[in-house]
Amino acid sequence: MERRLFVRGAGVAGILAAGTAPAIVHAQANIRWRIASSFPKSLDTLFGVCDVFAAHMKDMSGGKFIITTHAAGELMPAFGVLDGVSNGTVEMANTAPYYFFGKDPTYALDCAIPFGLNYRQMNAWMYEGNGMKLLREFYAKVGIVNFPMGNTGAQMGGWYRKEIKSVADLKGLKFRAGGFAGKVLERLGVVPQNIPGGEIYQALEKGTIDAAEWVGPYDDQKLGFNKVAPFYYYPGWWEGGPQLSLYVNQKAYEGLSSEYKAMIEAASQAAGTDMMAKYDYRNPAALKTLVAGGTKLQRFPKDVMDGAFKAAMEVYAELNASNPAWKKIYDDYSNYRRDANLWFRFTESAFDDFMQSQKL
Repeated sequence: MERRLFVRGAGVAGILAAGTAPAIVHAQANIRWRIASSFPKSLDTLFGVCDVFAAHMKDMSGGKFIITTHAAGELMPAFGVLDGVSNGTVEMANTAPYYFFGKDPTYALDCAIPFGLNYRQMNAWMYEGNGMKLLREFYAKVGIVNFPMGNTGAQMGGWYRKEIKSVADLKGLKFRAGGFAGKVLERLGVVPQNIPGGEIYQALEKGTIDAAEWVGPYDDQKLGFNKVAPFYYYPGWWEGGPQLSLYVNQKAYEGLSSEYKAMIEAASQAAGTDMMAKYDYRNPAALKTLVAGGTKLQRFPKDVMDGAFKAAMEVYAELNASNPAWKKIYDDYSNYRRDANLWFRFTESAFDDFMQSQKL
């Protein structure tokens, strides 16, 4: 009797913190967890993936596994979610892992690095290759179990207050760039700024920054960047297929039944697929609207692309020599990237190049 009262009153989080999770969670008829996002609710794609995930968990569990979703700033800052899950403040989070490159550049390999994998290649490396295995080993050091949950596809190269005619125009540019991109951009003379999505517009409007990248037309239009910066560049060479991740506190996860663990895996995959579908469907119409409204769509000059590629390869070589965790994962990642690009050159790229030159 006393044990039952303890279980009822303590709540799942308290039980997990007490280290008695496995036996007691199995006895629970209902579980209630929280997921913290690194994104504001206004971004219905990036934050919305949490709502889609939570809905799948509720449906698959018959209403027994309830997850409440929380936007950046509600439970913790946008960039505080890694520590929040690691120390058990929340059971789950959804974020772009490259936000934490300052702790260790290796985190970026779970999201996107300049001139890295595209969406389909990232999926292949994670699920069929060694990506999941290697990253699970890495995250175990901070008490987190990771799952892919979302992707934006290849992103745009951002909004600029002035035209970029050559790599020389990047020197001294105060540019909001997500995560790892800044380590490469600073070698081109850029002054990178790491600012959460909800704060970018104000910084760009006030001139605190000269340029900013976020995701692509659908989200960028929502954030209003076209109102304060006329030039819209592509491609976002630093984000060819940025993967978002679901973080689960390891102790909490280990306390779940095998059925609940399987639900988390299935729901994260379903939510991730939903996000990519939304971006691919919504971006074309948003881009048309932006251009019709006066946005000046520009491709990065070749010397910018060449200079950035050279700088990226230099950064990776230095990390290989100085960071064992990075090297272990990047060696496998880069080997697959080489083979995947060879394959895509003859299939996806050739087909896309032809189709996109046709008038349909």
